[in-house]
Amino acid sequence: MEAISSKHLITFLFVILSSSFTAHSAGQRPYQEASTVFIRTSCSSTTYPRLCYSSLVKHADLIQTNRVVLAGTALNVTLASAKSTSAMMTALGKRQGLKPREVAAMKDCVEELGDSVDELRRSIDEMSHLRASNFEMTMSDVQTWVSAALTDESTCTDGFQETATTAGGTNIKSTVRGQVVQVAQLTSNALALINQLANSHG
Repeated sequence: MEAISSKHLITFLFVILSSSFTAHSAGQRPYQEASTVFIRTSCSSTTYPRLCYSSLVKHADLIQTNRVVLAGTALNVTLASAKSTSAMMTALGKRQGLKPREVAAMKDCVEELGDSVDELRRSIDEMSHLRASNFEMTMSDVQTWVSAALTDESTCTDGFQETATTAGGTNIKSTVRGQVVQVAQLTSNALALINQLANSHG
């Protein structure tokens, strides 16, 4: 899985932590154990808790016990995965030996993933403007963008429902599904954490 862009993540965290928004866990930096417990507990209510925890625990020092940073980090992890998967799909679509229907399906899939990447970027941008004064409106926008990204990822595999041709020893349908399913699962988890954040306010 592609690593999160340090520049993007640091920029996001700086904006969040230096903003006027009062985070859920403002105060002293907690011990590592408290952070990992917080991540595990938060992930327990997602659809894919193991993937959620494994994808976020490596960022425990940044997340600490902050719900805003947790959700933002989940979005950045998902964006990194979506971008690397999109690049892989683009390369896979150029392979020789694919049938016309497979080429068309791959092209559609890449377009859907491209839309998903854009929507995840929009959601991260919205999160960077999160304040106490605009919390509900901003969170609603973030939920909309992430939900749209999840829909696009699901649509991505639709064109492969009836294709199972092997090209170069690799089953295209299985390859596409395996990669996109993981992105969709990360997106689903991110959306669950965003919903937790939205419900924690007020």
